Amino acid sequence: MSARRFVPALFVVIWATGFIGARYAMPHAEPFAFLAARFGTTFVLFVALAWWVGSPRLPGRAAANAAGAGALIHGLYLGGVFWAVDNGLPAGLTALIIGLQPLLTAILAGPLLGEKVLPRHWAGIAVGLAGLALVLGPRLGDLLAGVTAANVAACAGGALAIALGTIWQKKTLPGADLVAATKWQYLGATIPMLVLALIFETFRFDPTPELIGAFVWSVLVLSMGAILLLMLMMRDGAMTEVASLFYLVPAVTALMAFALFGERLSGVQLAGMAVTMLGVWLATRRPRGPAEAPSREPRSNGRSRR
Repeated sequence: MSARRFVPALFVVIWATGFIGARYAMPHAEPFAFLAARFGTTFVLFVALAWWVGSPRLPGRAAANAAGAGALIHGLYLGGVFWAVDNGLPAGLTALIIGLQPLLTAILAGPLLGEKVLPRHWAGIAVGLAGLALVLGPRLGDLLAGVTAANVAACAGGALAIALGTIWQKKTLPGADLVAATKWQYLGATIPMLVLALIFETFRFDPTPELIGAFVWSVLVLSMGAILLLMLMMRDGAMTEVASLFYLVPAVTALMAFALFGERLSGVQLAGMAVTMLGVWLATRRPRGPAEAPSREPRSNGRSRR
């Protein structure tokens, strides 16, 4: 069995830890400054990694495309999410809004990438969204406090940014070296976060164990490990199928929050997780084509037929 079969599951688990890390980090740092430091550090590490593995240089246009995609996938996506949470948007509602990203990707992948979105994709997206609503539904009554037009718009903008960024990456850099492309992505992500931090923040960092641990984890595991897995899946699969995996993230995050913070899970939420998994299976399964069907040709026994 190919090891790549486990890449989607590993990606979902690692990506889900990002929301847990944000919970540890945000009380001790400002969102744009934290992300600028995270992305800048990751860029430096990828420069060293590219040199170490002998990664090829990207042409100027390809590097610019990677930087533009990175500004959307990392910078504006996480910048919008972190700012919204830091300004009072509840995490549950944040997850629900970000959960619209697979739907946005499916809508945009057709006209922008020429991908055909099949009925099974739409069915999987619809079922996944329904499951996501079940996971978050028991808490929706408590989510209205702190909601403003500004933080909802920032979160929705983040969902749109990652949808557009992944499509941009898929369209302009289909065969690019993963390390080289990701290096330029993080340079592109660092610039808008640094500009926003300079304008709106004071670069406050409280060097607590929680902040240091969250920073190290977010750089080494999330920004390096998870993103390389995402780039690998984007290169090998259809965008609609890859985007549908994001439906699993809130459910996995809820399980982690239960284990780490004692947050309770109701029967409805557990049922929602199962429905979400069904939706992702519908959207990402690959029907076996004629070429994959078992051959019914008789085996040769070495004797010719007459």
